[in-house]
Amino acid sequence: MTRRLSLAGQLLALQVVIVCAVLVGVAAVTVAQSTSRAEEVESRRALQVAETLANARATREAMADGLLEYVRIAAENSRSTSGSGDVVVAAADGTVLASADPGLLGDRYELGASRVLEGRSWTGDVDVDDGRAAVAMAPVYSARGDAVQGFVAVQRPYPGVLGGLAVAAPNLLTYLGLASAIGIGGSLLLARRVKRQTLGLEPAAIAGLAEHRDAMLHGIREGVVGLDLQGRVTLVNDEAIRLLRIPGDALGRTLAELGVAGEVADALTSPGVERDRALGSAGRVLVVNRLPLRSRGRPIGSVTTLRDRTELLELRRELDLTRHVTDTLRAQAHEFDNRLHTIAGLIELGEAEEAVRFVHRVSSSRSEFGAAVTAAVRDPALAALLVAKASQATERGVELRVAPDSGLPALPPELSADVATVVGNLVDNAVDAAASAEQRWVEVGLGLVDGEVDVVVRDSGPGVPPGMEAEVFRRGVSTKDGAVPGGRGIGLSLVHLVCTRRGGEVTASSAGGSVFTARLPAGPALVDA
Repeated sequence: MTRRLSLAGQLLALQVVIVCAVLVGVAAVTVAQSTSRAEEVESRRALQVAETLANARATREAMADGLLEYVRIAAENSRSTSGSGDVVVAAADGTVLASADPGLLGDRYELGASRVLEGRSWTGDVDVDDGRAAVAMAPVYSARGDAVQGFVAVQRPYPGVLGGLAVAAPNLLTYLGLASAIGIGGSLLLARRVKRQTLGLEPAAIAGLAEHRDAMLHGIREGVVGLDLQGRVTLVNDEAIRLLRIPGDALGRTLAELGVAGEVADALTSPGVERDRALGSAGRVLVVNRLPLRSRGRPIGSVTTLRDRTELLELRRELDLTRHVTDTLRAQAHEFDNRLHTIAGLIELGEAEEAVRFVHRVSSSRSEFGAAVTAAVRDPALAALLVAKASQATERGVELRVAPDSGLPALPPELSADVATVVGNLVDNAVDAAASAEQRWVEVGLGLVDGEVDVVVRDSGPGVPPGMEAEVFRRGVSTKDGAVPGGRGIGLSLVHLVCTRRGGEVTASSAGGSVFTARLPAGPALVDA
């Protein structure tokens, strides 16, 4: 198995590569600069040698007298002394009189662009067998100095690349040593700093953690949304994207840019901790839990989980309707049993007329309440629910009555079911509260105002404790026992969820007892929060 380099090793290897690349660049620049300076030096030296030999009085007189042997000896001495490649002395017509190369004697010397015969010194370069060389030409004047009787040409070879590199080698070694020391020290310090910031994890481990986190995040059935201090999304999984109906490329964008507003945005960005907060979003009921995050004592953002409770709400509503029917049948059976026993007793005592009058009284009271309900509530399901709740209340010694100003038409099936859930749970809660009071009554008011179904339930109980007007709708909180871990505190929470899902609201107050007011929009479609 191949062992991967540690973070320090990778940084060091990268630093070595960078140092080598920089060194190669520095070497190239240094060699180029050294070569350029060497060419300038060789050109100046060649010109100096040429002018020295051309301006010598002995050289001028020897050329004027035709002493070629002296001229050749002087040229050779000048070449050997200066270390030049060749020193050529030529006549005014270009004929070579002296040269280190015997083959050039008597030939014409190529002047090229030189204007030396016009009395001007000149420098340039030519190609030779082993590379390039600097050439300098100086005119040789007559003894009287009024005419050019020839010229001197000096060649000095330029140093090669290896020569320039050899000259620059000491500097390059110094650069290499300094760069290596700085690079290794910087790599070790950077590796320590990075490892401290990454909690000692190597890059492979960090990549593995990131992959594992993404896989785990997207595998969670609950929605998860992470926000930074500026309200930008730092993490989001597929379920949260589905529940909030936001684009898939939400990372790095704010909630406003994603179209999340209203109560949902408030819940995601609230400064405190949110526990089981129910709200409506995109036609669904969501339960939100938000927790602020801190790292090393400073806030870094928040993480929020979203649970979809829409299906659970539907099941709960169906269960409540079934429970209402069961309780109603039980209460009616118990009531009928008591009344049958009363009638049987009157007959056994021979009070036949009293038995008849008792039957008429019972029938009259039931028919009066039923008539009042059906006159005020035209929706059959709600009317039947109220009649059934009246039987349950009577069994507990509580009078259930309909407010005189009530009036509600027939509702669409879905809205009727939601209103029945709200009325049933509020009446149950009110009957429980009124059963312990001295005067036992519950009043239900129903109406359709400005496109909303208004439900007002009053009771003669002790009322909602001060400061708990909002807390009573949180799951697990009861008006009788406060926060409880068990079965109480569910009915009012369910009412709050149903109203929220519809885009409505429910409030609680105390005015000679508890007063619960629920409002549900009567539109056929769910409200998109």
